[in-house]
Amino acid sequence: MAQGVKSADEIKLAQVTAASTPQPAAAKTSDWMKPAAMAIPKEGYFKLEQGRYGPVFPRTPANYGFSVVVKVKPGREDAIREYGKTIEEAVKGDSTLLAPLQLHYLRWVLFDVGSGLHFMYQGIFDTDFDKYLEDAVPLFIKTGIITVFVNLEGWPEDWRTNLPAVIKFFRDHQMPSFLEYGEYPFVTADEVKKSLRVKSALSTMLDQMQ
Repeated sequence: MAQGVKSADEIKLAQVTAASTPQPAAAKTSDWMKPAAMAIPKEGYFKLEQGRYGPVFPRTPANYGFSVVVKVKPGREDAIREYGKTIEEAVKGDSTLLAPLQLHYLRWVLFDVGSGLHFMYQGIFDTDFDKYLEDAVPLFIKTGIITVFVNLEGWPEDWRTNLPAVIKFFRDHQMPSFLEYGEYPFVTADEVKKSLRVKSALSTMLDQMQ
C-alpha cells in the first residue's frame, strides 16, 4: 500500500468521523449576495480531520479546489501543450465530458523560475478533494484520454489501477491556498447554471410579451 494511505478499515472509520464532524463556522454556506474572503492556515485546514486519504481540506467561499505544482519531465513541454488541445476538442465533441468532476474551472500553467519547467494545475470544483480524484481516474480510463500527468515527474506508472498512489501524488504536490475569495460565496456550479437558465427563460418570456 502507498505510504501515508490508510487501510480499508481506517478509511471506513475516517469517513464516518469526517461525516459526523461539523465544518468550521467560517465554511458554512452564507448569503451568496455578500462577497466573502477566507484566510487559510499554512497547513491548508483549520482543524486536523482525517478524511479517506489524509487531512480534510475545507470548503471556502470559492468552493473546493487545489493547486498542484510538479516538475515536467525533460522534453515533454510540447506534449503537455498538445494535451490542452486534446481536452478542448474532447469537450467540443461532448460538452458533458467533464461533468462528473463538478468543475467550476481549470487553469493550467507552465513556468520556469530557474529550476526547470514546472506545470501548475489549478482547479475549483464542488466535490471534496478526494472525491474529485476518485472520479477523475475512472473518467480518463473510460474516455481513453491519457492524462497529462504522465508527462510529470513522480507520476505513478500504474495510475490506472493504483488510485491510492495517484491520490498520494496529488497530496504530495498540493500547494494549499492561504486566501480564497468568492464574489458569490459557496455557490455551486449547478446553482450558477440554474440561475442562468432562469434568466434565459425570463428573457424569452419578456421578449414574447413585447
